[in-house]
Amino acid sequence: CKSYKPDIVHCWDSMTAVYLIPAVKLLPIKLVNGMVVDAPQQRNILNRNWLRGKLTFPFSSIIVGNSQAGLAAYGAPKKKSICIHNGFNFSRTENITDLNFMRKQLAINTKFIVGMVASFSVYKDYVTYFAAAQSLLKKRNDITFLAIGNDTDSVSSQKLIDDKNKEHFRLLGKKTGIESFINVMDICVLSTFTEGISNSILEYMSLGKPVIATDGGGTNEIIEDQKTGYLIKPSDPAELAEKIELLLNDMELRNKMGQAGKYRVENNFSIDKMVNGFIQTYKKIITE
Repeated sequence: CKSYKPDIVHCWDSMTAVYLIPAVKLLPIKLVNGMVVDAPQQRNILNRNWLRGKLTFPFSSIIVGNSQAGLAAYGAPKKKSICIHNGFNFSRTENITDLNFMRKQLAINTKFIVGMVASFSVYKDYVTYFAAAQSLLKKRNDITFLAIGNDTDSVSSQKLIDDKNKEHFRLLGKKTGIESFINVMDICVLSTFTEGISNSILEYMSLGKPVIATDGGGTNEIIEDQKTGYLIKPSDPAELAEKIELLLNDMELRNKMGQAGKYRVENNFSIDKMVNGFIQTYKKIITE
């Protein structure tokens, strides 16, 4: 910092915010603290990010969160806080692989495809998603369920699927070109415990898909319940299965919600709006 003499330093996680304390304390530098990217349920010293927030917020000129829920969860000072939602770049949808080719590549012959894009981790509720899926498979055999993200193809993930149902699941692990996979889905799910602004949900909606997601955190700032999708109670496979079946049985409703979601992202969560939010934040700091 002595060498480059920046006017502003913008960090993107909690540990880099800690590293910057001596620099902003000793040098004439303004800190844009961008560590608020989730909405933690655990709000005490056992949560290292929450603790780092308490340590670094006093030294920050601006605290940027990607959701209002995240800023509230971290207890960020309101006078210093600004919410800049994640933005989706619609150029990502320009080179999508043909839907029928993707179905063939995935060896899917069922009428419907339901999918969830998220890492298999303690923060994502694959137990509820897989339970809802398997309860539906007891009633009907016209659905294939996708799971895409880090470790979704792990042994731990596979153990959650009954052997008799495995032909109706594709546990794909981490994938590039995720837009082409989302494009083949009829319904998109995000079952989780806590969330800031989910890039998966923005991707779902940008591709015109109806979304079913767990109520809470920043998810409520993206999804308009019963308009662009459904917000459901945490860890409730019965409700998730009910909403999936409701949408499967109503193509008009799926299309209506999907188009409403795409319109919402275009108008409220574009990459241009996000970038402009940061530019205006920098200008404000420099002016002050």
